[in-house]
Order: sequence, then C-alpha cells, then structure tokens
Amino acid sequence: MAASTISRINEGDVLVVRFNVGKILDNTQIDDIGRDLVEASTMAAGKKLLLDFRDVTFMSSAMVSKLVTLNSKCKAAGVKLVLCEMSVGVYEIFKITRLTKVLDIQDKKEVALASFVA
Repeated sequence: MAASTISRINEGDVLVVRFNVGKILDNTQIDDIGRDLVEASTMAAGKKLLLDFRDVTFMSSAMVSKLVTLNSKCKAAGVKLVLCEMSVGVYEIFKITRLTKVLDIQDKKEVALASFVA
C-alpha cells in the first residue's frame, strides 16, 4: 500500500491536515483523500480543521470538488474549516472558481491558526 497522502497533527484544539503529495490528479488518489478529509473532519475534537497545502503544486478540479463537499460537511457538523499555505497556482484555481468567497483561505499557517481564535 502506498504512503498516506495526508498527515494529521493536533496543534492545540485545531486538527491540522497536511498534504504529502505535490500533484493531486489521480481519481483514485482524490477519492482516498476525500475519504481521509471527511474522516479528519469528524476527528476534529475542537471543531477546528486546518488544511495545509504547502506541498501541493497542482490539483485537479475533482479535488476542488472534494473540498467543496468537505466544506459543506464541516458547516453541517459545526466544524470551522480553514485552508492555508497555497501556492500561487493552486490559489488561482480557487480564485477562478470564486471559491475564495466561499472558503476561508489564509496565506500563512500562523495566521490561519490565529483565525480560529478570532
């Protein structure tokens, strides 16, 4: 079995999920990540989930769709979802699709963590 595509760590009461892949393109991989993210959202004990994209250089629209679904599930469960550390290219995907108006996207991880307190 391949190495996990995400890693999880608790930072205070925030569950931080970091992607361990540079390009998220393969449909099987995207389905696995989608399942892992939904599972992570249920594990976010403090109802705070941070997705760290620092290693992601590209992702397909199918992955963007998984993130939109995750956002809906988080809202329904009362989990605050924040995304951070996106490359310019990845951020452009969110900007073009107008998801920057829907999702809470922060530049830096430190700013994202602080946004949970505000």
